[in-house]
Amino acid sequence: MKKDIRSLRYAELKKEMERLGEKPFRARQIYEWLHVRLAESFDEMTDLSLKLRAKLSEEYALLPVILEERQISRLDGTNKFLFRLYDGNMVESVLMRYHHGNSVCISSQAGCRMGCAFCASTIGGLKRSLAPSEMLGQVYQIQKLTKERVSNVVIMGTGEPLDNYENFVQFIRMLTDEHGLHISQRNVTVSTCGIVPNMLRLADEGFQITLALSLHGSTQEKREKLMPVAKKYDLAEVLAACDAYFEKTGRRVTFEYSLVHGVNDRDEDARELAAILKPRNCHLNLIPVNPVRERHFVRPSRENALNFKNKLEKSGINVTIRREMGSDIDGACGQLRRRYAEKETTTDGV
Repeated sequence: MKKDIRSLRYAELKKEMERLGEKPFRARQIYEWLHVRLAESFDEMTDLSLKLRAKLSEEYALLPVILEERQISRLDGTNKFLFRLYDGNMVESVLMRYHHGNSVCISSQAGCRMGCAFCASTIGGLKRSLAPSEMLGQVYQIQKLTKERVSNVVIMGTGEPLDNYENFVQFIRMLTDEHGLHISQRNVTVSTCGIVPNMLRLADEGFQITLALSLHGSTQEKREKLMPVAKKYDLAEVLAACDAYFEKTGRRVTFEYSLVHGVNDRDEDARELAAILKPRNCHLNLIPVNPVRERHFVRPSRENALNFKNKLEKSGINVTIRREMGSDIDGACGQLRRRYAEKETTTDGV
């Protein structure tokens, strides 16, 4: 089986060129073609000899990340992309434009096995994890399609990044490598539902990325009702892992909290949440839930969301309500991919 060349770090590519009997500077040329010029075939690498290009084609694969559908919000210019991978699996990515630069939210898996109750991504389970090249490919394709530089990357799309730990870590190293796009680690955020052993591993990687924990419940019992993973990792254990991350990296942890009307947006939820977060140097991001057709959750009214935020602020919590982007397109994580899968099923059944 051919090696996935775009998943090789610069030092690994140098070793590969040595193995092939090529000069070391070839690694720099090829790496630049792959990660700066964003080439999608060896034929594009015109400063390499035809013989070397043929050798590369024999030895290595360039896994494609192909645009299947693109939606553009008329409200705020948010772009949602559906990409097809080499084996037919689909992943979603989102481009959001802010005054501080372009932010891209990418997927780390095709599907997800975490089973969070309000999320469309988990419907149908996990198909497979993505290679580093397929995570990078989402960023690269968006840069090529928009002709705009990406300055911030969020790994918060379909999948649980820490359930794909080795590939995710390789992706971070390559995304922020000086030989590639060289995106600042401080401009990278990873979201996890709370896989404690890998949160602790991540704290020891020496990264300066932001860790975002999907909290969604103010007690262990409430969290279990929304997130099956909470039955494996107790809330106290997860919070201790967040504290360890902050202590080792100095990076303030973000807590994500999907507000669901009548489920976790009551006064007692605000009190319990404040008690958890007050001792911690952290930021709370409230996310009014996006309704998903297969689920029966309802988003709170704007007034209720603001009241919830105000209660937390009065308790001294640093809190924001996430700005809603792309509400006129398939905004919720996993919705575009899910709709496409349903269309394919219907077509196959005709």
